[in-house]
Amino acid sequence: MDDIMNLAKYSIGVGDRFGVEGAAQLRALQRAASEGVRVVPVWNKSNREHSIIGTRPEDTRRAADAAVKACGWTDPYYLDADHIGLATVDEYVEPCDFFTIDVADFIGKPVNGPAAQAFVGSMERFKGLLNIRGMRGPVRVTGELLTAVAQKYLAAISEAGKVYRRIAERKGSGNFVTEISLDEADRPQSPAELFFILAAVAREKIPVQTIAPKFTGEFLKGIDYVGDPATFNGEFRDDLAVIAHAVAAFGLPSSLKLSVHTGSDKFTLYPLIRQAVEDFDAGLHVKTAGTTWLEEMIGLAASDGEALQLAKDIYTDAFTRYEELCRPYVPVIRIDRTRLPAPREVGAWDARQFVETLRHDPTCPRYNIHFRQFVHVSFRVAAEMDGRWTHMLQACRAVIEQNVTMNIYDRHVKPLFAGLR
Repeated sequence: MDDIMNLAKYSIGVGDRFGVEGAAQLRALQRAASEGVRVVPVWNKSNREHSIIGTRPEDTRRAADAAVKACGWTDPYYLDADHIGLATVDEYVEPCDFFTIDVADFIGKPVNGPAAQAFVGSMERFKGLLNIRGMRGPVRVTGELLTAVAQKYLAAISEAGKVYRRIAERKGSGNFVTEISLDEADRPQSPAELFFILAAVAREKIPVQTIAPKFTGEFLKGIDYVGDPATFNGEFRDDLAVIAHAVAAFGLPSSLKLSVHTGSDKFTLYPLIRQAVEDFDAGLHVKTAGTTWLEEMIGLAASDGEALQLAKDIYTDAFTRYEELCRPYVPVIRIDRTRLPAPREVGAWDARQFVETLRHDPTCPRYNIHFRQFVHVSFRVAAEMDGRWTHMLQACRAVIEQNVTMNIYDRHVKPLFAGLR
């Protein structure tokens, strides 16, 4: 399966909702490259974000190409059709070369008896104690486990196969990167389940290069990890071991690696992730989620004057539309509405107060995770402002770009990838 478009060992998914921050994002990766760490960008924008903002995948392609040209970037770069399925994939095929196939909605769907039996029969050789190098302990493989995996995940992987083949028919099998996303499932996949999910992927002949399982704990938009870091660490390391074993056992691409979705701002986990990746000599894909949009708001507020007023107006409008703006993101936000400042209070803030309340700095007494999450989901309001928003983005370019580059490099790339080879 290695006759494919190989993704680099380390990659980061970056979002650019309004299509103007690509160069600032690239400068963070160029700085990493100057220090000996090669991390390639994957610009991702979901179908939901396109529909809210009123853009198309071709717009994201043009913005990415323009940023690459402006920065003289010579390494590979990719455009991700983020969280797509059969119903949405077609318009992404031409402009995109990275496809995140989201099959979470198909987990637990019925699968026909012969298909399940065939899968279980093909996995009989693993029954008993399965020892995987690097795991905390062996996996006890039983007929019940295999049947449970088949009943829960085969329909989802079959759906992934349909989407993959739809793309391959139109684009050619060696001309794109495939990711399979399970992260929006109801519960985490165990390392044992992940191993046999990858077996099903191989049987579908999908040359998957990144896989995004659901991890234990909560990966919420714009804020740090919520959960037990030690539990995550053990699970993450087991998953790395499983991937290495599955590549050898099932002939999957040697470039296969874990993908961490909603991975931005999970600062508590970064030292654990980096150490595990180094220990296993593994690749890593981290997909950020809205962190650049938040830096645009921070840059506006820091610019004071009309720009600060615009940031306040966005919040004031959003405050009256709380349910509408939060509804699409309910599974990935935890906002205590009583902890949101009233628009009148925000209206009296100076630039420093707004920035310190929004910026992800847990050491700052003003930092408010509820305010940050709510601003995260309020980008629709900015999109509706059209000319006023886009004008101010350009007027405050220097300050915004400085914040975007610093955020990607100092808070994300450096703690995750510095020193890795």
